[in-house]
Amino acid sequence: MKYELVEWSPKILVGLPNIDVQHRQLFELAATFAGDGDQIRVLKSLAMLTKYVKVHLREEEQMMAACHYPGLEAHRQLHKEFRRMLFTLLENAKQMTLDEIADEVKFLINGWFYNHILVADFDYVPSVKAAATPTPTS
Repeated sequence: MKYELVEWSPKILVGLPNIDVQHRQLFELAATFAGDGDQIRVLKSLAMLTKYVKVHLREEEQMMAACHYPGLEAHRQLHKEFRRMLFTLLENAKQMTLDEIADEVKFLINGWFYNHILVADFDYVPSVKAAATPTPTS
């Protein structure tokens, strides 16, 4: 299945500057998978993407935990599934063509991750913002 690379867009800004920067960087990393170049460069880029995703998901989960987001466990399960898909790709990449790797990365970022931001990430934003808003003292 072919996916065109969805570029980062303001449509997926969640309004949390650190998270928005990380999301944009993930899309920029994904854009480096054009299916050209050598196998070693592509595998290194894939490893870098995998490492960056782990950091981003961990920080996002810590932020949700800090604000006692009620959907944290369900969100963690979504992250677990994404990590599994990315790990499987990393494991299988040595036997794949560069075009196949590029297609898989596009599917993960443009299909799964893009929709995850629009649905699951937008869902936790009100909880994070509410926790960051100081409550008036009586």
